Amino acid sequence: QKAKTSTVTGPPERVGFDENGNPTIAAEKFASKAGVSLDQIKVEATQKGRYLTAVIEEKCESSVSILEGLLEKEILSIPFPKRMRWGSLSISFARPIITLVGLLGKKILDFKVGNIKSSPYLLGHQFMHPGKQKIESADQYVAVAESAGIIPDIEKRKAALTQAIETCAKDHHAQILKDDELVNIVTNLVEFPFPIVGRFDDEFLEVPDEVLITAMREHQKYFALTDENGNLKPLFIAVNNTKAKDMALVARGHEKVLRARLSDAKFFYEVDCKSSLDEFALKLKNVTFQEKLGSVYDKTLRISNLTQYLVEEAAYDDKDVLKQNVKRAAQICKADLVSQVVIEFTKLQGVIGRAYALNAGEKEDVAFAIEQHYRPVYSGGRLPENSTACLLAIADKLDTICGCFSVDLIPTGGADPYALRRQGIGIIQIMLEEKMGFSLTSMIDQGLAAYMDDAQKREEISLKIKDFFKNRMINILTDMGFSKEAVNSALWASFENLPDVVLRVKALDSLRKDPDFEPLSITFKRIENILKKTERKEELAVDESLFEDHCETGLFEAVKEVRQMVNGLIQEGKYDKALSNIATLRPKVDTFFDDVMVMAEDTKLRQNRIALLSSVSGLFKNIANFSKI
Repeated sequence: QKAKTSTVTGPPERVGFDENGNPTIAAEKFASKAGVSLDQIKVEATQKGRYLTAVIEEKCESSVSILEGLLEKEILSIPFPKRMRWGSLSISFARPIITLVGLLGKKILDFKVGNIKSSPYLLGHQFMHPGKQKIESADQYVAVAESAGIIPDIEKRKAALTQAIETCAKDHHAQILKDDELVNIVTNLVEFPFPIVGRFDDEFLEVPDEVLITAMREHQKYFALTDENGNLKPLFIAVNNTKAKDMALVARGHEKVLRARLSDAKFFYEVDCKSSLDEFALKLKNVTFQEKLGSVYDKTLRISNLTQYLVEEAAYDDKDVLKQNVKRAAQICKADLVSQVVIEFTKLQGVIGRAYALNAGEKEDVAFAIEQHYRPVYSGGRLPENSTACLLAIADKLDTICGCFSVDLIPTGGADPYALRRQGIGIIQIMLEEKMGFSLTSMIDQGLAAYMDDAQKREEISLKIKDFFKNRMINILTDMGFSKEAVNSALWASFENLPDVVLRVKALDSLRKDPDFEPLSITFKRIENILKKTERKEELAVDESLFEDHCETGLFEAVKEVRQMVNGLIQEGKYDKALSNIATLRPKVDTFFDDVMVMAEDTKLRQNRIALLSSVSGLFKNIANFSKI
């Protein structure tokens, strides 16, 4: 850093010096505060008059000294999911720190982390290039590291790994099972990747592919290989951090370790095959879903009832077959949770249930619903792919939300132990994708009915759950690029039919871009504000005989004409055209406001004019709430 100077202003000259030109106490205090002597004080003319000034030099540090003071703290503050301690040191890090290289250009940085002192020496690869390698300047770091058997650039290391394993697979006429997450994990486990192909016994191929792949992936970080048709081959790729003299010996070592893993997996699978999914399902009576909400078995019964309701509400053909499918899927959708394979490999819940269901001769829709009813597992993730799976997924998630809300397990801030937000988003995404237009309130009430009989309590909780869904919907729609104003306006008008909400938001967002939208919005807001101030216990009919001005008749006739068109357009979901038709009323509404006193002293006239405005409001109140724009 270069030294900086700045000028500071003190008291006026008349305060800083007496009549004889001698400095006063005020001048002395100013000099002391500025860190200068009295001789260094000057008097300068300003727009406000003559004032005492002093030029001060700001203290500065070199970049080297600043870095040396910061690096230990910055290094130890790097976040890791897990940290460890070693030796007698009080510090913790992802792994023990063995060496530190600190250079700024060619300047060696002098600092410590724990008891490790920095130096210009890099430790090479432990086996291929052991010993210290000196780095003369910071720009040589990458080249020196690579010459010492280390690829420090993670993207370059990842590219080297990807190319190496693809070459290995090609050499064995195989393809790598795509797994970007495993590529990232292995990239961070090695300094210089050396892949090696191993083989396992064909007998293990009797076990479902997912079990073998998971055993290789989770325990050993091995890549599975397939043929050109996607069928699993009895081959795998392990990635070493060292190129051994006898790579065949290393391969046999990997094969021996994997054989033990796969033998365990095969044993678990064979044990599971001795029981049916129905037998597993009965064991769910002993598995707690949530201490206040009963067992997982109880949950499957609730899910089953919910699915029957959803089938009736959804617009599907052949509902009788669908009812049978979702009922059967609900009965066994959680059965694999007590299987030996899932107990060992928890990530396979649903996947193994699907495999066991297919083996048992269950319908494909039922089997795949077992796997897919957990979807989406994250916001924007894959959705269920058949009607049975979609309905089962909604029922499962809705039951969890209703159950948790019923016992006051409501997400707060960052705390959401039962992932209710994710499940709420999942329900919305499925309903939007499948264009499920049934009533959200009825669906929630149906879910709550399994937990409580008290109608008043159920209504209170239903409102909370509906607000919960509304907040999720706001986030989803704004993430889709719609304006908050359009989203809020549509949601506050009506929030029952979710696909319908999206259509209204699209129409509103499009209308907002029209240059005439602002005056239109102001007019409709004015209508709403007037109607809010009136105490209307019921909608009043408009009485044409009470019209006193031609503008009342004109507005009344226009509303009748527009209503005929708008009602049909709303039925068809053509909200953009509906809003365009409603917008044609603005000139007549403006004229009405200009020429007529709405709040007339005569009660009948006042009520009739309010009824006329209410008829205008009725055209758009279920499309948009303009007070929210």
